[in-house]
Amino acid sequence: MKTLHKLVLPIVLGALVGCGSSSSDDTPTNGNGNGNGNGGANGNGNGNGGDPIASLSCDTPAYETAKSLRIYQVMTEAFINGNPSIGHGVSYGTSHHMGDIQGITDSLEYIADMGFNAIWMTPIFDAVPIEGQDWWADRLDATGYYASNYFAIDPRFGTLDDAREMVEKAHELGLYVFFDGVFGHFKENAHEYPSINDLTVTTEGDLRSGVGRQAIYPDDLEFFKEVATYWIEELKIDGWRLDQAYEVPLEGWREIRAAVEETSASVTYTNADGEAVNPLGYMVAEIWRGAGEISAEAYGPEDDPALCSAFDFPVRYSLVQTLAVEESGQRNATATNLNAGLTSTHGQYPSHAIPNGFIGNHDLVRFGDLLQRGDIAEPEEAEYWQRHKAAYSFLAAYTGPITLYYGEEIGDEVPDFADQVTEDCIAEGHCDDHVARSDGKVEGLPSGETHEVFSANEQQADLRDYVRDLMHMRAANPALYRGERTQVAVPTDAASHLYAAHKADDDSAVLYLLNVSEEALEVTFDACAIGSNGGLADLLSDDTISAEDGTYTIQVPALSARFLDIEDPAEDGPGCDAGSIIGEGPLAACDLPDADGSGPLGQTLYIRGTYPGGDAFGATPGYRAFNYKGDNLYQVVVDEFEGSFSFKFASSTWSREYAVAGSAAVILGTEQPLAVAAGPGTESSITIPEAGDYVYSFEIDEDLDGGTMMVSRCAE
Repeated sequence: MKTLHKLVLPIVLGALVGCGSSSSDDTPTNGNGNGNGNGGANGNGNGNGGDPIASLSCDTPAYETAKSLRIYQVMTEAFINGNPSIGHGVSYGTSHHMGDIQGITDSLEYIADMGFNAIWMTPIFDAVPIEGQDWWADRLDATGYYASNYFAIDPRFGTLDDAREMVEKAHELGLYVFFDGVFGHFKENAHEYPSINDLTVTTEGDLRSGVGRQAIYPDDLEFFKEVATYWIEELKIDGWRLDQAYEVPLEGWREIRAAVEETSASVTYTNADGEAVNPLGYMVAEIWRGAGEISAEAYGPEDDPALCSAFDFPVRYSLVQTLAVEESGQRNATATNLNAGLTSTHGQYPSHAIPNGFIGNHDLVRFGDLLQRGDIAEPEEAEYWQRHKAAYSFLAAYTGPITLYYGEEIGDEVPDFADQVTEDCIAEGHCDDHVARSDGKVEGLPSGETHEVFSANEQQADLRDYVRDLMHMRAANPALYRGERTQVAVPTDAASHLYAAHKADDDSAVLYLLNVSEEALEVTFDACAIGSNGGLADLLSDDTISAEDGTYTIQVPALSARFLDIEDPAEDGPGCDAGSIIGEGPLAACDLPDADGSGPLGQTLYIRGTYPGGDAFGATPGYRAFNYKGDNLYQVVVDEFEGSFSFKFASSTWSREYAVAGSAAVILGTEQPLAVAAGPGTESSITIPEAGDYVYSFEIDEDLDGGTMMVSRCAE
């Protein structure tokens, strides 16, 4: 049964009304198209032939096109009230609860103009009231996440003709349309509403939220296959967002996905260019858990893929930790955290994974409200808007599809939201997991209970223009949405402040720089470090940067990003020959004998970090425990994987914490200063270029507050 409560993340993820997790054990680890770069509604099927289950692949034209998706998400009942004669009037959250399909249709030109090329709305299927149902059920009905009749539109949202008009207009504007598929649970009276082919859902599943039942697989599989394909045939929708996807077994997803792709290849619609195209057939899973669980419950194994795309919750948490706070208040305001979160998370996904990047949704606290929760910035302060721009720039540079929640483009927040998230938040409808369901605000359209026409203020309009520029820039630069990401080595004095990534696709490359600090940076890169043989052109301005004596000096304002087109990319990509990753001297020795005792520290230290199995700094595995070698020297040899992560040398009780001085990145094979690194945001990052044995060493000084360290590849 679903519960509603304030969330504490990443320690606890509670079950949520309207698409969160199903139990309090859902804990994150850390936190067919033609390939058109503009990503318009021009998919052309999936290309699968023969046995659709046996031939499932994520290497298809559809999923290549899906990487270009820029999705705008709306919470249907909270968005725009386009037809005042209908509406739920009650629900969970802070809005008028009178949103409808007409309101979405009225907003499509705005969404397309903003540079988005797809829209996803929360469920619009009919949740039929049960006689005598209470306020809890009334509110759940409005969310759409407990449907009764999957083959009818909720009349409080509109009609089938309204939905058809909305989809057709979206396609005319170059927008893909994704419905929200709740295929793992339903309202308790759903068995009374058979499918078009007279199939019904089971009635023996576990009770959910007092008004619903869990689906039973494989018993309910054929019913939901019919749901998934019916709306593609009837309205030509382009695919599905999959609510609580862990509720459906992988084999169920394989069959549903095969049916969706087969059906998508069998129908056509006319796109914005006047071409007859197939629906895209894109499916994206919502699994509000860690990378390992997302891999196991959505993507499936390398040799037997299930789904191809899932929302990237772990990276979302790294991003908000870096630029704001997460819902629990946890913060780690370093570029190291952002890079390590991205690298370690994606290192746990299978190769066929195409994760979907995002910042907020209808179950999460808005970014602006997180800034206020962390006492970082208020809407009347310039920093509030700078941090929004910084976060959205990261999304624009993300490889794969991205999703933006309505209102984020104007920095929307819930005024005095902290006062609205109360101990009685269930009855009040203002818990963390739905406080963001606020009134939709679209320029020139009526908004809120008073139905006043919305007009953005100067700060909102400036942010909106920036988001528009980002989306159009992303559409024009495939290196951003499908490019291979390579971490760029940042000078030591800026390592904790500057996130740097090289994005390469075919013959194009972009250098993305994000300054997460409150101070402007001037950073010098060798040409080889960023893989450039020529000039750098700023994609958001007319600025160009030339190399002088083989180096580039780049200004990055505080809390700002730069997108620099590498006009003449180096054939070998980024990275200089930094010399051997095998060091010299005692700190590089991999075979020193252990000494008696635990040395001056008097306790065991571990490499604690975000590596796979590291439990986001929580684990203290024995194979990463330091041994005392004598003369104040501690070492451990680790059989490392290829990839990047952040780390500290710390005791099990956190009474001792050390990292590279200044939280700088590790330079393999090089002695570096060691310093106390207490508290979050002080860790260092490391990139292992090739798997093998590496020795981690540190020599502590007599005061136990510093020393020298090295990480070196062990000689063969």
